[in-house]
Amino acid sequence: MDPTKVMMNNVGRRLQEQTYLAGEDGKHGEDGEDGENNVSSGMLRSQQETPCNSFLAQQIRTFIQMRSNLKVVDNSGAKRVMCIQALKGKKGARLGDTIVASVKEAQPGGKVKKGQVVYGVVVRAAMQKGRCDGSEVKFDDNAVVLVNKQGEPIGTKVFGPVPHELRKKKHVKILSLAQHIA
Repeated sequence: MDPTKVMMNNVGRRLQEQTYLAGEDGKHGEDGEDGENNVSSGMLRSQQETPCNSFLAQQIRTFIQMRSNLKVVDNSGAKRVMCIQALKGKKGARLGDTIVASVKEAQPGGKVKKGQVVYGVVVRAAMQKGRCDGSEVKFDDNAVVLVNKQGEPIGTKVFGPVPHELRKKKHVKILSLAQHIA
């Protein structure tokens, strides 16, 4: 069975990458005939790198923890938030977890203001997460949807892809507002 990794770029296209073991001659196999892994925008990193580069890439893609900057992907008025605390787990937050954040950049005339402390649900995370079918999903950036204390979204629209794992975490309202479910 070939290990398969599923990666999502910001547009929501699903990219599959198959890794092959080195043959006797020491060369790696090709990653598909049509070159689906060669993304022209350069947003995705290649999984077949030198051992040193892949080690550094694993160090960058960690939990969302204190002082992590996240992009806001709803129309609540905030553009960027900084995580103050992950409400579940000691290490940090993953897909579908709730965090407490401070608004760092906001649009004028929005529902939230700069410096306001808000709750948010992580809808995209750069750290990979395994699925039941054996594939793994990861995104290019860390993104959040702002919610109130009851868990209801503040905005009325969610931009970009949202993983279907949020259904298990009881965030069905965010899934209904999303434009694309990955």
